[in-house]
Amino acid sequence: MSNRSLITHLRHIDVAMPNFAEQRRFSTELWGLTETAGDTGVSFLSAEGSPEQYVVRLREDARKRTDLIAFGAAGADDVDTLTAQLTAQGVQLVHEPKSLDTPGGGYAVRFFDNEGRVVEVSADVSARRHRKVEAREPVPVRLSHVLMNSPTPEATVAWYITHLGFCLSDTMTLGDRGEIMWFLRCNTFHHSFGIVRGPHAAFHHASFEMRGIDEFMRGTGRMRRLGIERLWGPGRHRAGDNTFSYFLDRAGNTVEYTTELEILDEGTWHLHLFDLRDPTNADQWGTANEMDESIAATSHNDIAPGLFVAPPM
Repeated sequence: MSNRSLITHLRHIDVAMPNFAEQRRFSTELWGLTETAGDTGVSFLSAEGSPEQYVVRLREDARKRTDLIAFGAAGADDVDTLTAQLTAQGVQLVHEPKSLDTPGGGYAVRFFDNEGRVVEVSADVSARRHRKVEAREPVPVRLSHVLMNSPTPEATVAWYITHLGFCLSDTMTLGDRGEIMWFLRCNTFHHSFGIVRGPHAAFHHASFEMRGIDEFMRGTGRMRRLGIERLWGPGRHRAGDNTFSYFLDRAGNTVEYTTELEILDEGTWHLHLFDLRDPTNADQWGTANEMDESIAATSHNDIAPGLFVAPPM
């Protein structure tokens, strides 16, 4: 039986890597995030248009890994209710609900998903003073969505639906290879989270919303002029109807600029199966470079180490 969704939105993604200084510079000076807090080997990065205290946390580590995926809840009571549901369903907690000492504070529970990723659900985090991103300003407004690779994607999708109340918006297929990508929502945005079939559990990509098409294209152009490796784009997806330009950051993670992600009408929406053998399902515009196996393999990323061992927080 599925839990009623108590999750309101995606808050942040926390990642670790050995080349911390280089990644920090990429994220701030090139990608357009703003460092709002930090310490030795840790950097908290906000998006200019977002009230979230931070949308990315970088941490220095000997190995690259995903430390945490964080979602929001409406209030502390919902965090407690979710914790009780997870405990009754046998989900392994990292810690019981408690006050956070990260920027903005708040009240949160942390737990492992079925493949060992650490997930946080928090409430009562103080809002950051943010600003309206101006026209033609090519910096991220917010963190749009995060996708993860999974060697057992059907089970992982079912886990997030059953235990966290996510809804499945659309699925991508690839001919006789079957389903390969699942888009999950926790609010009316087409997706805030997703799962990709891959050879191992790992980070797939993080996507950052730009103000509009002009700002999206200006950001894309800036990355190309700076010589940042472009994987795929610019184009426009079918699932989610959002634009895309994918690049590799300094840690070898895939990051995306996007805009105009579809907002769904819950009363009329129904699931679609989009077959990627039809190129318009990958890119409606036909402007992106052709997606091939080497590009897909790049986003499979490195094997995530230490599953079911909570990283230092």
